Amino acid sequence: MPNPVVHFEVVGKDAKALQNFYKNAFGWAIESMMPEYAMVKPGGSTGINGGIGAAMGGSPGHVTFYIAVDDLNAALKKVESLGGRKISDPMDIPNGPSIAMFADPEGHMIGLVKGM
Repeated sequence: MPNPVVHFEVVGKDAKALQNFYKNAFGWAIESMMPEYAMVKPGGSTGINGGIGAAMGGSPGHVTFYIAVDDLNAALKKVESLGGRKISDPMDIPNGPSIAMFADPEGHMIGLVKGM
């Protein structure tokens, strides 16, 4: 499948409580990356890794997924041409990939990732 879903993210008001919930409910391995964010490794041969942390800027939080693309700017332009809306320009994550965010025509926030 071109442009597969490669990462998920759950963010909310209480990062530690969310991390404990998913760890205890599903047995996921949680690895702290910074005070308010941890990487999640559900394991198995078919699952994808993700992240659980605190929402930025007082946001109530969200659940999203990230789609792998070769060119973040080109993908954002295509999304906008189809009725989506750019939420954030491409940005480099320290020691990680580059990401960008968009909203689909109904307002669902989706991530794009390059270099993962």
